[in-house]
Amino acid sequence: MADATPLGELLAALGMSGDRFARRLNAAAEALSRPERVHPKTPYKWIRGEKPRSPWRSLTTIVLGQELGRSVTVAELGWPPDDLECAPATTGLQTAWTPAGTLRAVQTVADAGYMDRRSFLMLMGASITSPTHEWLIAHPVTKLAQETGTAVPAPVVDDLDAITARLRHMDDQLGGGPLLQLVHGHLRYVTTLLHHGRYDDTTGRRLHSTAAELLRLAGFVAFDDGQHGLAQRYWVAGLHAAHTAGDRALGANIIGFMSCQAKDLDGGREAVLLAQTARTGYPGASNRVTAILELRAAEAHANDQTATTTRRATDIRRSIDAAFDALSTDSPTGDPGWSYWMTTTHAHGQAGYCHLRNHDYHRARHHLRQALHDDTSSREGALRQILLATTYIQQPQPDLEPALTNAHRALDTLSGQVDSARCRGHLSRFAEHLHPYRRNHSAREFLDRIESANL
Repeated sequence: MADATPLGELLAALGMSGDRFARRLNAAAEALSRPERVHPKTPYKWIRGEKPRSPWRSLTTIVLGQELGRSVTVAELGWPPDDLECAPATTGLQTAWTPAGTLRAVQTVADAGYMDRRSFLMLMGASITSPTHEWLIAHPVTKLAQETGTAVPAPVVDDLDAITARLRHMDDQLGGGPLLQLVHGHLRYVTTLLHHGRYDDTTGRRLHSTAAELLRLAGFVAFDDGQHGLAQRYWVAGLHAAHTAGDRALGANIIGFMSCQAKDLDGGREAVLLAQTARTGYPGASNRVTAILELRAAEAHANDQTATTTRRATDIRRSIDAAFDALSTDSPTGDPGWSYWMTTTHAHGQAGYCHLRNHDYHRARHHLRQALHDDTSSREGALRQILLATTYIQQPQPDLEPALTNAHRALDTLSGQVDSARCRGHLSRFAEHLHPYRRNHSAREFLDRIESANL
């Protein structure tokens, strides 16, 4: 019988064909940033007894484990192990919400190195919302002073924060990828001070906030580079550090980025839950942070396919209006330094994305054009150009000329300056929409340019 092998029997029990299994394997490989892909018919050879090459043996156990809800080993399938080391994104991070637990979590991430050999499995569903709900209800930390070690003067923390700010701005202009090594190296130094330094309570809280922001930034850089499990790993550790610092705004911002990742990966409902958790856990002292969280919620609603069309449109507009209302007045107590990027221009960019996802192309174009007034050459500028191009190609009667004009501008930026897997993904999706028009000379010229750019 074709299903007499262990793999065949498990797939038969799941009612899963070889073709569908191949699609699941390829999705798992993509989620782990692996370049390999398997042909839809290849799993049928394995069902008949042929042994897969690496990394397909480990990826098979991952997919089967997810489907069956239990651990599956390569030995159970009658195969030898391969060289792919996988671990859940929270490995080593399930610690208490205390200063000691935070230090363990931060050290676990910092000491592993930014090029950890393991492939971290993305958290989905309840697995990703669980750490954020723990953050929401964790008891505040009352004492952070450390009485032994080398003294850490307050001006040193000022310098650390200035370096962190420069790294943020470098990320804005250059994108993720190569920047991760720099961010991770700075994180390791701050972690060393946390562990071996002597400081009072105020300095201790500042150091934990610095570590939390570096973990937030490292997570975003990894996310922008397509390393989604690693991004979650940084963010979960960052949540611990933000909690220990007593920095609710920063913790909520980290969860907002987790929501952003979930909506990008088709986890619309998880994105909404994460955005709601962030808003619930933040007291709202900064209008700029409020705008950030409202726009994260708007993006989540725009990608929530479980909601009705009317409900989705209402939730999007309500969150966008709340964000612009918040930005229209100054915060009475000031805004955190890391929130500098949330301007009216950026808000228009996110609002344009939301309306595009909701197929409201007129509103999307209005906001995206506003967003492009001041910034066209950064990563966000490239992203807005792609989104604007997409409004023209997706509308009921596509208009190729403005679509291609904006797409070429985005490609100029991505080819010459910005390294962003996330932007390249949006550009690839635009190319897919353009493909039916490849007989058009201008469309074919652009498709050829993308191919030659090897993005």
